[in-house]
Amino acid sequence: MYYWYNFHRLVERAYTADEKESMSDPFEALILDLVEWIGPDSCPYSEVIEAWRTSCPRLPIWEEANCRGFLNHEHRAGVGVFVSVSPVGRAFLIKHRPAPPSS
Repeated sequence: MYYWYNFHRLVERAYTADEKESMSDPFEALILDLVEWIGPDSCPYSEVIEAWRTSCPRLPIWEEANCRGFLNHEHRAGVGVFVSVSPVGRAFLIKHRPAPPSS
C-alpha cells in the first residue's frame, strides 16, 4: 500500500512545475531516449533492463520512467514479461520530441 501511494505521488509530481518544460536537464533527455528506444512496439523486459539498468543512484532512468507511468509491463504466458510505452509516455515523447515533418 505504501509503495502504491508513493508511486502516484511521484507521477503527480512529475507533471508539476510546468511539466518540466525545460528539457536541458540530461536526466530528462535520457528518459526521452529510453521511451523513444522502446518505440511503438513492446520489447522483452530482459532486453530493456539489460540496455537501461544502471547502478548509479543519481541516474535511475529506468526507475523514474516507471514511476512516472511512462511504461507498461505485460506478462505473456510461456514467453515472459514485455515492456511497452504507455499512453502517458507517448504523450511525453510527442510533446518533447515531435516527429520531423515529412517531405
